[in-house]
Amino acid sequence: MKKTILVFSLLIVALILLFKISTYAIHSGNLKIEFTIAVFAVLFLIIGIFINRKMSKSVTIPLVEIDQGKIKELEITSREYEVLLAISEGLSNKEIAEKLFLSESTIKTHVSNLLVKLNAKRRTQALQIAKDYRII
Repeated sequence: MKKTILVFSLLIVALILLFKISTYAIHSGNLKIEFTIAVFAVLFLIIGIFINRKMSKSVTIPLVEIDQGKIKELEITSREYEVLLAISEGLSNKEIAEKLFLSESTIKTHVSNLLVKLNAKRRTQALQIAKDYRII
């Protein structure tokens, strides 16, 4: 993180320097400096593209193995598990009902059962507990 902040700070300082040089070039009427500024601008563009590609490749999401034994131990049914996964996607009860072709009241029942089985008071708490148990 510190490296990223340092790189972007240096780029900002370099851009400010380029703006100051361009101001000087305008006042003096020297076109060679403007050409130099254009070269630096292209160079910074290439550096920015390189940094973007490097940072986007380095982001990896660690895969967590689902603990099937814990799901069976908690007696979570397959339909309840589908509802839990849909909750983890941030879907509302209505959206989950449409996705799973069920009524909204059925989804509410499944959510209530999940809250009891996971010993949670809210959906967000249930998700945190499920993550701690490595079932989502």
